[in-house]
Amino acid sequence: MATRPKKVMHMSEWVELWETPTAKEIVMIVGWRQWADAGSLSSGLPEYLVEQMQARQIGRLRTENCYLFQIPGTHDLVRPVVDFEDGFPVSLEMPHNDLYYSGDAERGVVFLLGDEPHLQVNHYANAFFEAVKRLKVQRVASVAGVYGEFPYNKERLFSCIYSQPDSKRALQGLAVNFSGYQGGASIGSVLCYRASQTGVDYMGFYGFVPTYDFSNLMPSGSALRIEDDYTAWLGVMRRLKYLFKLDLDLTDLENKSQQLMRLLRRKLGEIDQAAPQFGIRQYLDQLSEGFTELTFAPLDDVWQQEISRLFDDDDAPAEG
Repeated sequence: MATRPKKVMHMSEWVELWETPTAKEIVMIVGWRQWADAGSLSSGLPEYLVEQMQARQIGRLRTENCYLFQIPGTHDLVRPVVDFEDGFPVSLEMPHNDLYYSGDAERGVVFLLGDEPHLQVNHYANAFFEAVKRLKVQRVASVAGVYGEFPYNKERLFSCIYSQPDSKRALQGLAVNFSGYQGGASIGSVLCYRASQTGVDYMGFYGFVPTYDFSNLMPSGSALRIEDDYTAWLGVMRRLKYLFKLDLDLTDLENKSQQLMRLLRRKLGEIDQAAPQFGIRQYLDQLSEGFTELTFAPLDDVWQQEISRLFDDDDAPAEG
């Protein structure tokens, strides 16, 4: 990660910027260490993108007063993390909301790597939207994850929210379901509502990440959940790459997704082999049978696949 330059160029009550991008088109991808972070979709994926796109830090949100230090009755649920070496403090990790940027003169991407606020959500939202305005961001996409019982070897499902009615047409082509959720709001939901009141084009993608609770099948009980769901990361990035016209090679994510599938297949096979009488394989087969897969295949990718197939056919030996 880039370090903060010594000289601050622009500073306000809520936002501190030391660089203002000048690209003609700027979009924003947002994630938090938060409640809705299944598969590390919200915390891990934006950090991965910052590294992949070699983004540099350009600022931060000034939201220090949005966080608790401790909650009575808990040990370290929300406390900052300190590191001592031989009695000397070498680091202290506080909640932070850092802004990164990657782009050229035509198109750029701002990334927010943040911590979901505990307090003063309106202050946090004010800081967020001030940053959007000052950075001239034209469209915002947040990413989040939710755990559920789904087949691990299928395309992940995505639920979507949006702030402007005109955005629905673009999202309909991305193989997503539109959320009908009612309940406790995550920070992404709060910002989407605020964006709908202020005219900001905001959309949130929620990926459904597989988790399995075998406690009803096995006497000793067992659970399996995916901490870094690269298949979900790949699914949302295929959509964002198409939507935002990003110049981003997804080969590394494709490889990570394939490795994850092999690991899960082996792990679940080991569990089933150790206790075949509990029907783990039958349970997984039932999940697959009742699952409707939504596959996103951009037209450009379809044409590329068809062209590759034609060339492969030309290379094949002639019949007869």
